[in-house]
Amino acid sequence: MKLLFEKDIHGSNSFSFPEPNIPDTVDVAIPEEFLRTSRLGIPELAEVETVRHYTALSKLAFGVDDGSYPLGSCTMKYSPKICESIAQLPGFADIHPYQSPLTVQGALKLLDELQEVLAQLTGTDRFTLQPAAGAHGELCGIMIVRAYHKSRGTDGQRRVVLVPDSAHGTNPATASAVGYQVRVVKSGQDGLVDLDDLKSKLGDDIAALMLTNPNTVGLFEKNILEISRLVHESGGLLYYDGANLNAIVGVARPGDMGFDVCHVNLHKTFATPHGGGGPGAGGVGVKEFLAPFLPSPTIERDEDGFYSFGTNLPESIGKIKTFYGNFGVCVKAYTYIRLLGYDGLRAVAQNSVLNANYLKKTLSEYYDIPFDVICKHEFVATNARQAKKGIRTLDIAKRLIDFGYHPPTIYFPLIVGEAMMFEPTETESKERLDELASAMKTIAEECENEPDRVKGAPYTTVIGRVDETLAARKPILKYTIE
Repeated sequence: MKLLFEKDIHGSNSFSFPEPNIPDTVDVAIPEEFLRTSRLGIPELAEVETVRHYTALSKLAFGVDDGSYPLGSCTMKYSPKICESIAQLPGFADIHPYQSPLTVQGALKLLDELQEVLAQLTGTDRFTLQPAAGAHGELCGIMIVRAYHKSRGTDGQRRVVLVPDSAHGTNPATASAVGYQVRVVKSGQDGLVDLDDLKSKLGDDIAALMLTNPNTVGLFEKNILEISRLVHESGGLLYYDGANLNAIVGVARPGDMGFDVCHVNLHKTFATPHGGGGPGAGGVGVKEFLAPFLPSPTIERDEDGFYSFGTNLPESIGKIKTFYGNFGVCVKAYTYIRLLGYDGLRAVAQNSVLNANYLKKTLSEYYDIPFDVICKHEFVATNARQAKKGIRTLDIAKRLIDFGYHPPTIYFPLIVGEAMMFEPTETESKERLDELASAMKTIAEECENEPDRVKGAPYTTVIGRVDETLAARKPILKYTIE
């Protein structure tokens, strides 16, 4: 459509478009009852009004650039703006998945180097960056586990995946999706895997144990080497859920603990805060004996330094994504790792642990801490004291919104009733942690003296307290324009 520049009747310049040539009737394969017979009632607004509308909507959202976002077991990571800038460079942002490898050698080199450094950080031997998210990485990893057992002729026998009762919900869902039965392993009073219960559930039907370490209550599995020995002696594999890698990166490696398969949430541990629908990246690392089962194609480099996609993988689980992963997230992760270096990554883990323990100690004066020991990157608090006034964890979380903070994760992990799981990450300064603790202290005092005020929160949002059950069952998906 060519833009015309004409003179209007007043002699001034104006832009106009030629009328589109649309026939009166259109032959379409759509039933008559579904065809529109009247104009769509979309309001006509000036540019200024439209911009103001969407700008106002954007201000109602809350992100890591707005304030503390202490969601536990989620790692709402700091994402340096340089990571965004690098990912937007034309050589990265404007390439196409169907381009010949000859024209994207730089992109392939970045992916290859990222795979190598991730293998080093996790103590694995080979990596793939195909999976699009953490849960997708889990799917890839457990598919590799099954392919391994098939290659040994034991897949028909080994039909059970062990999952701790404190696990992320994706663990049992993933195992079920791959066709395994799920057997739950109990946690002990200390919040760690109960070794006796684990031993009672091991046998020649076990394919793998899926484990997060540190676990979802923020504690390091101190018996991990014993757990690894027991699982391997039973003939099973050990799978690492990398959701909490932020606490140990640069300090300890899953591969050294005995894990055979490991997924990494690049969008959580290495910049690109997740949430809001993505995108993510769930790279998977494996020990050498599992490398033949990695998804294809793989990134290969010949002796001349030329990169290509390798497809000669007879035992591969096959392609698990149409194209090779969420490339932009990988660029951000690569930038983040190169920006910080090994010492910087280690400092991130150390500071995340320091922040979590400082906040836990501070809040323990006002809230119950079920596992009051040195934690890693996150910890769990409960409303046990406030419950005496009829206050639920949900009430406390809603009230925290009024103080300008995103609430922590609530009602998870499931092994702790009325849980509030905090993860401040390494990003928060002592001043910000003190401010968050002060808000939580004020809420604790309100629970004691003005419980009804807490029960009615939030008060500062456009929409106040809603009926969560009704909202889930009868969501308002659209507004009707009269």
